[in-house]
Amino acid sequence: MKTQYYAATSLDGFIATEDDSLDWLFPLGDINDTSYSAFFAGVGALVMGSTTYEWLLKHSEKVAEATGSSWPYTQPTWVFSNRKLPSLEGADLRFVQGSVAPVHAEMAQAAGGKNLWVVGGGDLAGQFHDAGLLDEILVQVGSVTLGSGKPLFPRRITNPPLELVSVRQVGTGFAELCYRVP
Repeated sequence: MKTQYYAATSLDGFIATEDDSLDWLFPLGDINDTSYSAFFAGVGALVMGSTTYEWLLKHSEKVAEATGSSWPYTQPTWVFSNRKLPSLEGADLRFVQGSVAPVHAEMAQAAGGKNLWVVGGGDLAGQFHDAGLLDEILVQVGSVTLGSGKPLFPRRITNPPLELVSVRQVGTGFAELCYRVP
């Protein structure tokens, strides 16, 4: 089992614009050409922050067009938030707050030996890193720059540095990078 942060970023390191838009991402390529399907087949549980969860709710029609369901996950999903958020009927959701360590333990048990996916927000992925619980960072670097926005990973990691495991070109719009967290 691995805890993996899988996300897309602009060339200058942003996962979304200041207003949480991902409109820059969709024209860059077809998700079916990426490693997403193989990655997702190994996921047993997910965790996300409130911004990612609210983006999924706000764009449920677009999500349904792309995946066939307004909530695209059958795995249990933990949502970190300090606010009360609406639940989604039919989704296996657990709203939590506080330290990531006890949640990680619950996720690992629920995942049944499969991987844990830290979805979306870089700060939440950073919290898993800070707790020594992040194993891999898988990132699709898009061929655009945003200038500002929500950073991919708002942490300094210099010593030891991440270890590059693989690089793959995806069409003309993406480079997929996989890093092991030492």
